[in-house]
Amino acid sequence: MIVTLTLNPSLDRTVEVDALTRGAVIRTRSARLDPGGKGVNVSRALLANGVASTAVIPVGGPDGDQLHRMLLAEGLTAHAVPVAGRTRSNVTIAEPGGVVTKLNEPGGPLSRAELDAVAEVVVTEAERASWVVACGSLPPGVPDGLYAKLCRAFSPDGIRVAVDTSGPALMAAVAAGPDLIKPNREELTEAVGRPLDRLSDVVEAAEKLRALGAKAVLVSLGADGALLVDDDGVIAGTAPVHRPRGSVGAGDALLAGFLSAGARGPDALAEGLAWGAAAVRLPASRMPGPSDIKRDDVRLHPTPDLDRPLLT
Repeated sequence: MIVTLTLNPSLDRTVEVDALTRGAVIRTRSARLDPGGKGVNVSRALLANGVASTAVIPVGGPDGDQLHRMLLAEGLTAHAVPVAGRTRSNVTIAEPGGVVTKLNEPGGPLSRAELDAVAEVVVTEAERASWVVACGSLPPGVPDGLYAKLCRAFSPDGIRVAVDTSGPALMAAVAAGPDLIKPNREELTEAVGRPLDRLSDVVEAAEKLRALGAKAVLVSLGADGALLVDDDGVIAGTAPVHRPRGSVGAGDALLAGFLSAGARGPDALAEGLAWGAAAVRLPASRMPGPSDIKRDDVRLHPTPDLDRPLLT
């Protein structure tokens, strides 16, 4: 069983338009409301493919109540911790060809007592879990080292921890020795403080984070696929999408697929790529189910061309 923690969940409204023009009145082609937040999406993707998962989320206000109801309606096991603040709402504007513009609210602060309540739920749920997955940004005022504390808390009990976040929270977690981190190219660039123009740059950056403590690094690279760097070496892979609908949630689906297949080696990377590509073909924040996943589209490169420039 996989437990996900999303400290900054959201309601995600996605509207599709023919073109986004600043200052104009634009009529949308469609609109959709989905539960949101990185860990929430990981749990939703796992659920859609029959993998047991529990999502732990703080919820506040009417939007928080609606988020919890939507997750329960999907059949997801969601442990909602009531908080005084308001659950945020995000807006995604999707244009043809997969171009998206995101407007993300910061989320409400969490008090020390609320953080303790969330942590207590995570610890309880983790007693029957193989992985704890800590995902997303931290709400205002939450210490950067919170995910690092999770890594240190669960490691002695043999519970593996995956972290998908950015900035100081990512670097603090890396120092605590997580079993897996999943940055995208932008987050990895920020972590190492230099541009990543070629695949070799991504490998070097991933190895730097491994030297600092991360055991394995799964990098999502958009149209360039994904890269796995761990004790077994380097594996790259791609899964082309000819008609993308949007990239929202694609990295979360990648992580979910990777975890579902054992979280190690080429088979896990291939499964993650297949799930991630499936999410790109779907509208809004829909997570892919078995009928959406096309594993034959995946191409693995055990000896990748490290001099290859990145496309995106």
